Amino acid sequence: MVLRKQYLLSLSLALATLLLAGCPTRTSISAVNRDPGKYAGREVTLAGRVTDSFGALGNGVFQLDDGSGTMWVLSQGFGVPGNGAKVAVTGTVSQGFSFGGRSFAIILKQTQRRH
Repeated sequence: MVLRKQYLLSLSLALATLLLAGCPTRTSISAVNRDPGKYAGREVTLAGRVTDSFGALGNGVFQLDDGSGTMWVLSQGFGVPGNGAKVAVTGTVSQGFSFGGRSFAIILKQTQRRH
């Protein structure tokens, strides 16, 4: 009976570890803005509320505010969420980017969308 409990505990612990390893860690926008060179070209996950957006036909940009700062997100093929929407996005950090006639110092190029 004790052996069975130890086995179930070990199995549960292993499954929990696998599940947590599959969840991407979220980065704060202030951390990226503070040291953009550290994150340039790396994939990060950000979460927050959309404060501004524009786009058409599934492409565009939106501004994400996580309470620590704001960052523009380039969305190509993922759609553009409306103002006030809570979203989590994963993408690569880029510096010096232009889109739609506007220039952005630091932007996240979206690679996947999380809800």
